[in-house]
Amino acid sequence: MGDEAHLASSRRTGLDRPTPGPASTAAPGEPMRLFVAIAPPAAVLDDLDVLTAPLRTGRQDLRWTSREAWHVTLAFLGQVDEVAAARLLPRLERAARRHHAFRLAFSGAGAFPAATRANVLWSGLSGDRGALARLAESVAAGASRAGAPPPDKGRRFQPHLTLARCRMPADVTGLVAALAGYQGPPWTADRIHLVRSHLGAKEHPRYATLGSWPLCPPRTG
Repeated sequence: MGDEAHLASSRRTGLDRPTPGPASTAAPGEPMRLFVAIAPPAAVLDDLDVLTAPLRTGRQDLRWTSREAWHVTLAFLGQVDEVAAARLLPRLERAARRHHAFRLAFSGAGAFPAATRANVLWSGLSGDRGALARLAESVAAGASRAGAPPPDKGRRFQPHLTLARCRMPADVTGLVAALAGYQGPPWTADRIHLVRSHLGAKEHPRYATLGSWPLCPPRTG
């Protein structure tokens, strides 16, 4: 796959389908469930998807997430009203302009709260985690100023990509071990997305991108 995964001519993920704005996706006064995320390139997700495919067939007791919706969350904002959502847009654009693009890679795996009684199975990240944490901090600060503070504000940021959720606490020790040695292709995080999540009773969440902003070009030298 080469030293770095490159974006193909098709979409990256289901997050890369922007809609005109918050007002177009919500009835007046209706709160929206929002988060801010990074969408990895399609080639990177394909590599991880190939690795996890045989694991999914062996653990149908888990609720595996859809590859089209895979992303790295920077800040979960919860229910946000229309006024605060409108204020978010310039705040997030400003936050993006303060940061340079940086390199990441998916690596290893883990579980929340623990592999022996997991609610969530995830893939971790390596690379410039410091830049990722600083970007997440700027996003959370901008959201707070817009009137949409993250409900988990103050909690330690632990970047990950959610692979599966467990309907009941489950032992995923074997899955974590199977993914422990994984080191995915490196990629450049160069854009943030504001996303609305529509929860269904049985189906996977549906995502609508309300806005997308580029980071500054990577530092050189």
